[in-house]
Amino acid sequence: MDPLLQVNDLKVHFTSEKAFAGGKSRAVLRAVDGVSFSIEKGEVLGLVGESGCGKSTVSRAILQLIPVTGGEVYFQGRNLARLSERALRRERVRFQMIFQDPYASLNPSMTVQQTISELLMIHGVGTKAERRARVREILEEVELSPEFLDRYPHEFSGGQRQRISIARALVLHPAFLVADEPVSSLDVSVQAQIINLLQELQDRFELTYLFISHDLSVVRHISRRIAIMYLGRIVELAVTAQLYDEPLHPYSQALLSAVPIPDPEVEQHRKRILLTGEVPSGFEIPRGCRFNSRCWRRMDVCFEQEPELREVRPGHYVACHLY
Repeated sequence: MDPLLQVNDLKVHFTSEKAFAGGKSRAVLRAVDGVSFSIEKGEVLGLVGESGCGKSTVSRAILQLIPVTGGEVYFQGRNLARLSERALRRERVRFQMIFQDPYASLNPSMTVQQTISELLMIHGVGTKAERRARVREILEEVELSPEFLDRYPHEFSGGQRQRISIARALVLHPAFLVADEPVSSLDVSVQAQIINLLQELQDRFELTYLFISHDLSVVRHISRRIAIMYLGRIVELAVTAQLYDEPLHPYSQALLSAVPIPDPEVEQHRKRILLTGEVPSGFEIPRGCRFNSRCWRRMDVCFEQEPELREVRPGHYVACHLY
């Protein structure tokens, strides 16, 4: 079966100019530098990494919200990067995004009804009465009362605002959702409610997710497969259980060693891997492996040649010279 989404060698570079006496200097930030993966219909792929590794840039590039420097993004067999503006607008009905901060992603001057029905108006869906009925229906799907239709964002809690954001993303019946750290700004108890809601909605509407987070515990709960990013590239991709049981890349091993285990005895005796040094700048990516400055298992080849992401076990991909 063909994947719903296929990303091939995606690159997003930003150019910065700095003025100095006598002229200007140009520097290139390689925010995303050759990312490839696919997502099957009905799957949840988790995308994990430290802040600044390029996760959110990947999501915005997939949805064509920012210019793409190179690579291809196929959605249901169509290359989104080559579509005209009109064709891309028609295609946007099929994919939507849930943003990280529900406080910033909702217009404070618009009611819930106006916020959600705006998408229906843009795409010419229904009459005014039909749009209002559709908004009432989608609010019930995210477990909010239709009585909230004429209220403003400041009248809701953080969890309720995120439910409104989810309702807005679902109102056009999309097939694919990008969830960009949708619970990171919420209380822990509310996080669990939103994650459970997303899982219920996935089953109910046969949705496909790209779920972005820096929280490995949250990603483990919702994802079938997990891709781990470091400095603009994916360094490991595997089925969730396989990745947690036996991570192969040293960076993955370090990340997973920091995830708390709800067993005091196991937690007390397990070995933590503490990384030294800072993440290199995207303006000055190291030669060879991008992780060589922080890796405790580095070899001479790691400073000369960048490892490719390749399949070393069935369904388990890693970019490391150790394998």
